[in-house]
Amino acid sequence: MKILHISNYYPPHIGGIEQVAYDCVSAVREDAEQRVFCFHSQKGDRRDMVDGVEVVRAGTFLKVASQSLSFSYGKLLRREMKAFAPDIVVFHFPNPFGAHYLLKCLKKSRAKLIVWWHLDITKQKLLKKLFRGQTLRLLKRADKIVATSPNYIEGSEFLPVFREKCVVISNCAADSRVSLSDEEKQRAEELKCRYAGKCLLFAVGRHVPYKGMEYLVRASKLLSDEYAVCIGGEGELTPSLKQLAAGDEKVQFLGRLPDGELKAYLAACDIFCFPSITKNEAFGIALAEAMSFAKPSVTFTIEGSGVNYVSLNGVTGIEVKNGDIEAYAAAIRKLKEDEALREAYGKAAREREQELFTEAAFRRNVRALLGFKEAGV
Repeated sequence: MKILHISNYYPPHIGGIEQVAYDCVSAVREDAEQRVFCFHSQKGDRRDMVDGVEVVRAGTFLKVASQSLSFSYGKLLRREMKAFAPDIVVFHFPNPFGAHYLLKCLKKSRAKLIVWWHLDITKQKLLKKLFRGQTLRLLKRADKIVATSPNYIEGSEFLPVFREKCVVISNCAADSRVSLSDEEKQRAEELKCRYAGKCLLFAVGRHVPYKGMEYLVRASKLLSDEYAVCIGGEGELTPSLKQLAAGDEKVQFLGRLPDGELKAYLAACDIFCFPSITKNEAFGIALAEAMSFAKPSVTFTIEGSGVNYVSLNGVTGIEVKNGDIEAYAAAIRKLKEDEALREAYGKAAREREQELFTEAAFRRNVRALLGFKEAGV
């Protein structure tokens, strides 16, 4: 069987969608001939190998409304569809530029189409309106549509009409990202010692509007000096976040963290803060990773998002009204002051992650979707 995976980007370029695409490829690495097609983050086309799988990257010359544009994308995709002749195409959405060319290619192909629906286009209103017809044609052509949670199917503007095609495959906390080496365990203990006597809050993610880091920084101002607020990641909002936090000695910006350091902070923290505020946060892989470390979380209600499916209010953490800074700070205080509750939520978080969001569960679901049995079955 030949499978062509089409993603916006692919490792070593890493984001949530790229990680899922990589995990999907890994799930059937030994059983299928696979190829990946994506944008190159720079000008100029490129072919390379990632863990034994050929990756074709179309050079980009511009980004418009967060969407990459490429002169060579259509020509390269037509060439790959003809030469590789895939049996299955796994298309990671949103990617309206790629969808335009893929739909053209599929007119001459009998390949099955699986649309991996990461999120609706929500931020770019004009883009959503412009490509609405194309998106409906893509979903109509799809044999299966993958959503990351039941919440997102119901909350999507597009998916309820195609509910009979939809399957739920939740993202996973990859084993390599939630297992600690001896060195990482030692580092976690060092962090616990550094913040001894403090309630350590940890958040990580790109510093962009939908991630809601501003709300955490504002909530910190309502907390006493008994807390330490460590924020990992970086992005366009980093300078303004630092300016907003000026004078609040509780807040520390860690920058982009290597995987080992990220895991050490997840292991060391008392409470995981996940302040995303819009449906652009369709799932929350970092949230699932924190749950693997038995950490209770504080989240906002995001209607139609998978965030409130990953962490359950009153079970694995506390969920508060979207954008309510005072309620967010109050939830943090509640968890800090009630150790038994904090431990109970953490234990439940670990159990939920182990049941639904492990690499093994993801692999099992992907293999079933693509028609492969588990080894030994």
